[in-house]
Amino acid sequence: MAEQLFQRDVYGQTLVELGRDNKDIVVLDADLSSSTRTNLFAKEFPGRFFNFGVAEQNMMATAAGLASCGKTVFLSTFAIFASGRAWDQVRNSICYNNFNVKIVATHAGISVGPDGASHQALEDLALMRVIPNMNIIVPCDGPQTANAIRVAANTKGPFYIRLGRPKVPTLTSKNVFEFGKAQVLTEGNDLTIIACGIMVNQAMLAVENLAKKGIKVRLINLHTLRPIDAETIINAASQTRGIIVCEEHTIIGGLASSIDEVVSENHPTKVIRMGIKNRFGQSGDPSELLKEYNLTSLDIENSAQELLR
Repeated sequence: MAEQLFQRDVYGQTLVELGRDNKDIVVLDADLSSSTRTNLFAKEFPGRFFNFGVAEQNMMATAAGLASCGKTVFLSTFAIFASGRAWDQVRNSICYNNFNVKIVATHAGISVGPDGASHQALEDLALMRVIPNMNIIVPCDGPQTANAIRVAANTKGPFYIRLGRPKVPTLTSKNVFEFGKAQVLTEGNDLTIIACGIMVNQAMLAVENLAKKGIKVRLINLHTLRPIDAETIINAASQTRGIIVCEEHTIIGGLASSIDEVVSENHPTKVIRMGIKNRFGQSGDPSELLKEYNLTSLDIENSAQELLR
């Protein structure tokens, strides 16, 4: 059975490792450091950690100021606050100036569970994707989270890295990650499934069941939404009979929209979008919510069989 890790635990530990090597890294949080795990950095480097309380807009503006002075800034809060409440500052203070600010947003999607609709960011990728200069990574597990944080630390410009709340199975290796290059997890020419974040595991379970029925699926972990790997998507569109896109996000503006844009311009094909469809989130156990929003491995399997029919 695959090891299960909290992505935010890996994030906090990786921040500490980076902080030891680079004294120009500073970390900001909005009164949620125990949840986002930036408290690990605060404990080791108290002089380089700043808690802004419930003042996300001020935090973003200060991050831009620190970056303008040569600092590499990591900042964290829940995804709903990082993307929604502070969008103006992200756009005008950080991205407009192409500053070296890394927004690592935790507790994204419906898998936040009991916190409910007010805390379930289902629109954050859409909000970040429309801003010029923003790089976006949605890691699928612990090792990929560590890779994403290290890439962000060593790549100039703004980043939005989306992490979930629950533990997730380990599907990748710590040494296998290429920023901007999709990861093909399984090969197949019957159909393609493209997923990101926690949906990669659900897709993998579906692929394994479909294989038992003789259906060979190409599973792509599209961890980097910007810059997007158009070549891998076009190859999938041209070499398989259709694409299923799985995301823990609204089907508008996120992963599915990214795929639609690439294939419509280069190789039109059938695309089935599996995500949140014109609804808010709600309170519940994450597994129950995945069922409610038709995002389980069984739902993916059924969509695959429907596409092939």
